[in-house]
Amino acid sequence: MSVHDIPDAREAVAGHHDGRATATDVPDPEVFAAEWQEWHRDKDARLASEHGFLAVTGLHWLTAEPQNFPGVPGTWSTGPEGVVVELADGTEFVVDGEAVRGRHLFGVVPERGGIHAVWGDTVIEVAKRGGHDVVRPRHPDHPLRVAFTGTPAYAPDPRWVVTGRYEAFDEPRPTTVGAAVEGLRHVYDAPGRVVFHLDGQELSLTAFNGNAPGTLTVLFTDETSGVTTYAANRQLGVAAPGPDGTVVLDFNRATNLPCAYTDFATCPLPPAENRLPVAIEAGERIPRERGPVA
Repeated sequence: MSVHDIPDAREAVAGHHDGRATATDVPDPEVFAAEWQEWHRDKDARLASEHGFLAVTGLHWLTAEPQNFPGVPGTWSTGPEGVVVELADGTEFVVDGEAVRGRHLFGVVPERGGIHAVWGDTVIEVAKRGGHDVVRPRHPDHPLRVAFTGTPAYAPDPRWVVTGRYEAFDEPRPTTVGAAVEGLRHVYDAPGRVVFHLDGQELSLTAFNGNAPGTLTVLFTDETSGVTTYAANRQLGVAAPGPDGTVVLDFNRATNLPCAYTDFATCPLPPAENRLPVAIEAGERIPRERGPVA
């Protein structure tokens, strides 16, 4: 969930009273737009890859009672020893490069962790979300994936590259947030917050750790949420802060989470304090899969 740095962005936006860059402070507009287009194509390609999130056909919650699920071979359950599947004779999975048959113990899956079992051209994701074990099959021929034509987005605009400062907390704060699935909760450690100015207002966003060491991720909504952008959330990756705490937020690269496209996602919702009272008319908009785009 990290974001690529805009070349020289830290120097470009420093010193502006409202935190925004201007056209003279950033790379050539055509280069800026081309780099954004390449980034957005790559992001959508990952989303719609053969076993990407658009290939998910179901979200199945495991219990101690053995269950069968559509599109997934075997009988599934979970308990103190972890996730277990009982495969019928003649059925075979490949897990970590090894063929498995009969009864297979996946073991205890860590929170936000996952294991993939391959069955023909289908990948079966075994994961834990919000303390619950789940199974999600991913079929390459799922209509949602096959019909995908890309994610609508605002045209990239350098004025949405904003400088800010990172303020680390004395120690990471466990932060509980809601989820796209009603009743589910996620807990993340928040190492600090990002403070910035926009349209004459000082704003801040609680930050979570990003995928790469030192990077950050923020989840947020704003005044466009539910109007032109997905109502529940968007996310923005932030490169590691500079030695003085300087960070660059490129809202052109604000992206939808998987729940914006499918009900088979358990995405976290933003903390209450990350509801921005301004309209961020940048980044990804409501997916076509969720309705018309203005």
